[in-house]
Amino acid sequence: MAPKVAADAKAKAKAKPKADKKEEDTTAHMERPDRAGLDAAVQKIQEDIDALKAKQQKLSEKIGERRGGSEVFNAKRQELMAQRNEFTEKIDVLVKQKEGINGQIGEKRAEGQALKGDLAKMKKSIGFTSEADIDQKIKEIEFKMHHDSISLKDEKKYLQEIQELKRNRPKVAQVNKKEEELKGVDYGSSMKGNIQGINAEINALRDGRKKIQEALTELIEGRKSEMGDMGPIIAEKEEISKRIPETMPERNTLRDEFRAKEQEYRKYMDEVRAERQKKSMEEREARNKEYDLVRRQRAADKLDEQPHVAEMTLIEQTMAFCKSLTASKGPVVAEEKKETSYDLPDGAEVMLKKEDREEFYYAPTAAKKKGKKKGGAKEGGSSKPIKHNAVTFGLFDTLKLDAPITTDEIPALLEKLEAQLEEYKEKVKVWEEKREELKKKILEDGFDPASEEKKEEEAEEKAAEKAED
Repeated sequence: MAPKVAADAKAKAKAKPKADKKEEDTTAHMERPDRAGLDAAVQKIQEDIDALKAKQQKLSEKIGERRGGSEVFNAKRQELMAQRNEFTEKIDVLVKQKEGINGQIGEKRAEGQALKGDLAKMKKSIGFTSEADIDQKIKEIEFKMHHDSISLKDEKKYLQEIQELKRNRPKVAQVNKKEEELKGVDYGSSMKGNIQGINAEINALRDGRKKIQEALTELIEGRKSEMGDMGPIIAEKEEISKRIPETMPERNTLRDEFRAKEQEYRKYMDEVRAERQKKSMEEREARNKEYDLVRRQRAADKLDEQPHVAEMTLIEQTMAFCKSLTASKGPVVAEEKKETSYDLPDGAEVMLKKEDREEFYYAPTAAKKKGKKKGGAKEGGSSKPIKHNAVTFGLFDTLKLDAPITTDEIPALLEKLEAQLEEYKEKVKVWEEKREELKKKILEDGFDPASEEKKEEEAEEKAAEKAED
């Protein structure tokens, strides 16, 4: 039943490509952006810009022709402008000096006003302008206290007033002294003469600058009259200068739009490639599944071949060779070769491998020994040396046995060969018992007998090495 499952899987795998052919690409197609069209449009704009620049150059040349002698004019103009700037710098210096003096005068005036204010406050607080006035006031109060009938409260008041007048009496002298000092203070009147001198210098410099400006104006007007009316030409040139930058954004817009289309196209192509890759991976996965089914089927079919045929055949041939070495002299009797019976399915044949051809080396070797034997040789069961060649040594090495050197070693060697043969027969028996179970395991579970066999061999080799150590 298991092989039938694999056959059904094969049929499905073969039918899948037909279904793939019917699939259609549902992705919307997008054309690649037209680079040639962009280049043509940009080239047209560039040609327009170049034409404007050429016209601008012609106008510049025309203006240059009319501006002949401009070097002399520019030199004279620069000279007059330098003189005018020199006058201006001198005027600026004098103006700063004047402002500084005015500032000092203002500070002096403010200082005088402050002193006068303090003096007025002192006069107001004292109330008298001379010491005699204070003395007279004191006498009046004392007279009133001596001759008038006053209350105790008024008497205290008059006494306090007399004390206040006596305290203020020295202040009158101080106020008078300060007043005299303020009369001699200079509040900037001496600086006004300096300002008048500076104003005179400034006016003279301004007159000189005015004359230079008049000469400069006359020079410029004369140059204009020499050049004629260049207003329209200059205006046209300026208009072209404005049009050139206005044309460039159009070119940049075309390039930006093209770049946007390119990005969109690249995104589309990335999606197409991703879809193709996905489809390819699906197809690869389907192929891998199909391959796995075929591999399983082949592994299952391989179980129909009896294992260890070559090893068993080699052991039987080696046993026959060993027996031929110990056979007695006499007429050569054709030994009927024992055929091994194999449990094979109907129509199957046992394929002999390379080792089967080694029988050629065994029979002739024995025959040659028999033919070359001299009469002086001993008869009976005495030990005889055995001659080997590279092939026989290689065959014994394949069986992992030491090649016999004398005929005395043959019996023990035959026992080892019999043991190996029985071991292989036991493996064949196990194969016969587990063949169908393994087939099912391979087809349904993907079991790999070759890999398992390799692991077992490696484990046996490691165990053997460990035992030797």
